[in-house]
Amino acid sequence: MQCCSEGAEAKPREPDSAECGRDHPLRPFLPSSLSPPVTPTTNVKMSKIQVSSVRNTLKELIQASEDKRRNFNETVELQIGLKNYDPQRDKRFSGTVKLPHVPRPRMSLCILADAADVDRAKLINLEFMTVEDLKKLNKNKKLVKKLAKKYDAFLASEALIKQIPRLLGPGLSKAGKFPTPVSHNEDLEKKVTEVKSTIKFQLKKVLCLGVAIGHVQMSDDQLLANVMLAINFLISLLKKQWQNIKSLHVKSTMGKVYRLF
Repeated sequence: MQCCSEGAEAKPREPDSAECGRDHPLRPFLPSSLSPPVTPTTNVKMSKIQVSSVRNTLKELIQASEDKRRNFNETVELQIGLKNYDPQRDKRFSGTVKLPHVPRPRMSLCILADAADVDRAKLINLEFMTVEDLKKLNKNKKLVKKLAKKYDAFLASEALIKQIPRLLGPGLSKAGKFPTPVSHNEDLEKKVTEVKSTIKFQLKKVLCLGVAIGHVQMSDDQLLANVMLAINFLISLLKKQWQNIKSLHVKSTMGKVYRLF
């Protein structure tokens, strides 16, 4: 069994907790817009993991990728195994955090735009759909599902955000891709970067999580900054903090697994 889907066409599923840390292809991680990025607490001590050790591990991962270079930019995933948690009884945590460096630069986005945002989207080559485009889908579940699969995440003009359920039904929400609202006062290009930089930790039915935290073309310092912030934020979400961590691994798309904790 694998911890995630192997291709874009495969139906995603949640991994078994026993699969944490195994070699497996990466599943894409999609930032959620249902809650704004959260600034991680700074009082969580990283006493269980040494920065120097993490840096050396990341250098080894990057070097292995360079030694066997692929014809695409491999994503680096942080894989987490939890313990002392009962998903059926304990409160399931969920939180989003903005990383200092974009983990998935090729992430595909689309804005559901009003007239003003259509013009802004054209200026930065951002794909868009108008209200008329959405009406043509006629709330067809298959067409909405196809739309959700086409893009990694969505933005929506602030004026349209309340119309999305009426125009498309619950399809985008079910796919975990409800659009992030953007106002005309916000810099659209910066908003796109913010969405691409945001990762989400969410406990579901199993004690195994995986999030994209970088790529192999990042510098050591950039990847380290993303990894440490992601771990620090995750710990702040856990009821017993480090006592809930069973294992931490990093893995590039085609590379082997490296243990951090």
